[in-house]
This record gives sequence, structure tokens and C-alpha cells, in this order.
Amino acid sequence: MDYQDILYEARGGVALITINRPDKMNAFRAQTCEELIHALNRAGWDKAVGVIVLTGAGTKAFCTGGDQSAHAGSYDGRGTIGLPLEEMQGLIRDVPKPVIAKVRGYAIGGGHVLALVCDLTIAAENAVFGQVGPKVGSVDPGFGTAYMARCIGEKKAREVWYLCRRYTAHQAVAMGLANIAVPDDELDATVDQWCAEILEKSPTALAIAKRSFNADTASIAGISSMGLYHVSQFYQSEESQEGVQAFLEKRKPDFRKHQK
Repeated sequence: MDYQDILYEARGGVALITINRPDKMNAFRAQTCEELIHALNRAGWDKAVGVIVLTGAGTKAFCTGGDQSAHAGSYDGRGTIGLPLEEMQGLIRDVPKPVIAKVRGYAIGGGHVLALVCDLTIAAENAVFGQVGPKVGSVDPGFGTAYMARCIGEKKAREVWYLCRRYTAHQAVAMGLANIAVPDDELDATVDQWCAEILEKSPTALAIAKRSFNADTASIAGISSMGLYHVSQFYQSEESQEGVQAFLEKRKPDFRKHQK
């Protein structure tokens, strides 16, 4: 695949996949998702690769989720909602090696979920975590909700979704959304060190451990698949479209006037 939206580099046993849309705060469109799927498969089944690092270009954002400019009742590609989210999230879990989210700047919305489903999350102190779905007429009805509750507890997960607040890197570590927060200028070295430690371990043992962890939450994929059908219908409503339009017009949405 000729990548347009991502960068791919494999060296020394580490595959680095970078969402390369800094002008869009590394938000993903359908093309981005397709390239991430291709790159994850490429790295995931390459025996020379022992660990995958997922990150965003620049210092402002890891990823800010779906590109709202590509959203008009649905996104611009395949999948239940016009984005192959189920396949992309599933691949991060299914490839038989650890996937590390290296987070600088904003990990918001679908980008927050992208970091969540990675095996490990290492954050710079400038990282900002949070959900925005209910602010823009959207929601992640699978891994972003059910799996988040497994990771941080239901009370905290409901807070994250119902209030759509933003959390610092250290708050993310405290609640279980990230493993460690380090000074911005130490992020690359810290990720390199964690990768080096992983590469010393038995790849088969790691693959078995990962699949064992995943077995406990495998049912969430079914919840996600079912839930996204509801989301696709929700996107056709005036209430959801009000959120997108308000975002593009940089104003507060008035959801209540469209509530049925």
C-alpha cells in the first residue's frame, strides 16, 4: 500500500506506525484507518518485529478520533459507520505482539479509545486524555465504553463519558488509562527502553499472555459490532448532525431542540 496518511518504519525489532495528519490533529478518516489496518497486519505478522509502537506526528496530538470534516451522517469509507473501526481496534488486540501507544498531546475521542485498546500506553506529561462523543453527537458503544470500564472501573468510565472532561497524563496514570507519564523530552527514550525490555522476552510467551488477557474481554467485540449499528442510525438523526455542525461552526450545540 502507498501510505498517504501514516508513516511506517521497522528497525531493530520495533515497528513504528505514525498517524501523519498533524494539520488535522492526527484525526483519522477512512483512508487513515485502512492504512493503519494494513500497517498493523504488516508489522503484526512480521517475525522480525517484536513490538509495535503507535503514535501521532508532531507534538500537539496523538490522535483526536474521527475527522469531523469527513463526517456528514456517516464517514467516508466502509464499515458500519463509514470507518472500519471494528477491524482496526480488533487488529490491535489480535496481532500476537505488544502494541504500545506513545502519546504526545491530545488523545481525544476515538484517539483516546485507540490508546486504550493498545496493550500499553506511555504518555508525555503534555498528554491530554478524554472523550468528546456526547459533545458532538457520537459514542463508542464497545471498547470505548465496556472495555474502558474494565480498565478504570465503571464509576470513572461513566464520568469520562458523561462529563467529557479532559485529564492530564498523571491523572490518566492514576485512573489506569496509561501506564506511565514522563517528561516530554524523555518520552522517546522511555518508549525505546520499554521496547528493549519487551524484545528480551519470549515472543511466544508474550503472544500467549496477550491472547489470554484478550479472552476475558473478547465478548466486547460483539457488543461493539451491535452497538455501531445503533450509532449508524443515530448519525442520521438531527440530534447527532447538530453536534457535527456545531463542531464545524465552532459553537455550542443545542441537542435538546432535536431530542425526540
